[in-house]
Amino acid sequence: MKKTKLILPSLALAASISSCDPKAAENSEANSSSEEVAMSEEEQRQSPLKKISGEINGKKINLQYGAPSVKNREIWGDLVPFDVVWRTGANEATFIEIVDPIQVEGKTLEPGKYSLFTIPKETGPWTVIFNSDWDLEHGHFQYNENNDVLRVTASPSKGDDAQEMLSFEIADPGIILKWEKVTLPISIE
Repeated sequence: MKKTKLILPSLALAASISSCDPKAAENSEANSSSEEVAMSEEEQRQSPLKKISGEINGKKINLQYGAPSVKNREIWGDLVPFDVVWRTGANEATFIEIVDPIQVEGKTLEPGKYSLFTIPKETGPWTVIFNSDWDLEHGHFQYNENNDVLRVTASPSKGDDAQEMLSFEIADPGIILKWEKVTLPISIE
């Protein structure tokens, strides 16, 4: 028992001395893979950061989102629960930037940057939320309903073909979300 008590502090002291040795640090750096060092932050993300731009009726729209993949997971009702605010992407909040007023599902959204949230439903239309807190590091964990600028509803459709990675398109009729077997068109004029 006494030998164990002496060995543990000795090991800790030896580890701290070797970690302070510049040659030991050089050797450990030399052993790291050059591929790991060369990888950018984007390449290391589980859900790549995507940026898209487009125009609807001559009005420019920019959108940025984290694109998660299905990876054999149950998405709707499990990974993304029904009836709960979802950041509509992965990692930081998805955001939209517009320079001209637009009509979203018939309601006016003024120029600016907005985070984009949805409340998926098992059946029926989803709630689409534009929130003034657009630069949220942790998406829905920082969501504050008091900062909602606009809430509208949009009806998803479910198809037979599955899409592995979440994607957005800026095309007729507006912004189109596709993931797994769900497509959610958000009308913009």
